[in-house]
Amino acid sequence: MSKPTVQDIFLRFYPTYLETHTPSPEQAKAAHNIMNCKKGAYGANVSVCEDCGAIQIHYNSCRNRCCPMCQAVPKEMWMDARREDVLDAPYFHLVFTLPEILNPVIYSNQKLLYDNLYNAASATISELAADPKHLGASVGYICILHTWGSEMNYHPHIHTILLGGGLTAENKWKDNGSEFFLPIRVVSKVFRGKYMDGLKQLWEAGKLEFHGTAEKYRNHYVFKELLDSCYNTEWAPYCKKAFNGGQSVISYLGKYTHRIAISNHRIIRMDEDTVTFSVKDYRNEGQWKEKTISGVEFIRRFLMHVPPKRFVRIRHYGLLCSRSKGKKLTLCRNLLGCQKYLSKLRGKEMPEILSLLYGLQVCVCKSCGGKLGKPQLLMPQRC
Repeated sequence: MSKPTVQDIFLRFYPTYLETHTPSPEQAKAAHNIMNCKKGAYGANVSVCEDCGAIQIHYNSCRNRCCPMCQAVPKEMWMDARREDVLDAPYFHLVFTLPEILNPVIYSNQKLLYDNLYNAASATISELAADPKHLGASVGYICILHTWGSEMNYHPHIHTILLGGGLTAENKWKDNGSEFFLPIRVVSKVFRGKYMDGLKQLWEAGKLEFHGTAEKYRNHYVFKELLDSCYNTEWAPYCKKAFNGGQSVISYLGKYTHRIAISNHRIIRMDEDTVTFSVKDYRNEGQWKEKTISGVEFIRRFLMHVPPKRFVRIRHYGLLCSRSKGKKLTLCRNLLGCQKYLSKLRGKEMPEILSLLYGLQVCVCKSCGGKLGKPQLLMPQRC
C-alpha cells in the first residue's frame, strides 16, 4: 500500500476541519487547490500517438505555491536562473529568528510583521556590512521567509544566503575569506532593535490587530509588558559555515526557496482519525522521530503557513537586487576573475526541461515509443 500524501489527508479530513474552523480566503483557496491538483479540475492535455493512435492524458496541476505536488519544477527553474548570479566567493547562511512570545501578535498581523522581519534583517546586514569595523562594503543577499518548525508549529524566521564579500565605495572587492565578517552578538542586538522599532511604530500608528490568543494585547499596558519582555530576551540569530564554491550555493538554495510546511515524503501513515509524520528532534541532535496528531490538527497546522495574498517570500537585496545586479555582478566577476555560470534551462520548452531534469520523454508514446501529436488542452465544463 502506498504512503498517504498531503492531498489524501485533505480529502479525508478537510470537511471535518470546516465543522470547527473557518479558514481565511487564502487558506480555503490553498485547500481547494491541493484537493483538486492533477484530478482534472484544472483541465487536461490530451495527446494522440501518430503511429498507433494511443491516447495519453496529462491532468494539469494547481500551481499553488503551498501544494507539495507543484514545487519541483518551479524550484529547479528558479535555481537554474540563479546560476547567473553566483560568484566564486564565500557565502554564508544566516538565520534570523524571533522570540516565541511574539507569535500571537505576528500571526494576527502577518503581512505587516513579516514585512517588518524582512526590513529588520535587511537593515541589520546592510548597516553592519557597510561599517569599516566589520567589512566596509556593500554586500548581496537573498532572504527567504519560513513560518514553520519541524512539527509544523508556528515559527516565523528568515533564512538569508549572504555573499561574504562586497564592493567598497571605491568599487573594489573586499572579503574576509572563509571567516564570517559580522559578530553574531552584534547582529543579535542590532536586529532586535530594528525589529522592535518597526513593531512599535506600527503599534503607535494603530495598524496592528489582535485576534485569538493575541486579544489580551489590546490592553495598552499588557502590550507594553510584551515589548519590555522582548527587549529583555536574548534574540538568537545564528550563522552556518561558508559554502565550498558557487555550485554548492546553487544546490543549497534549493533546500530553502520553494520548501513548504511539510512534504509528502515525511508523511508515514494515516488512519481514520490521525496522521503520523516524521519530525526532527532538535533536543536529540536532530534525530528523526515519529509524531502522531489528529487529521484536523494536521490541516490546522498546515494552513497556518499559507502566506498572505501576493506575498513575496523570496527577496533580493544589495548586489543581488534586480535593479542593479547586472552591472554590479559583472564588476565583481571581473575583480574576482571568476567565470559566469550559465543557465541551462533558459528559453527551453517544458518537454525539453522535463527531459533535462528528470529524463521524462513526454512527447514519446508509452505504448509503442512513437511520436505523440501536439497536445490539445481540454478544460472542464463549468455549470
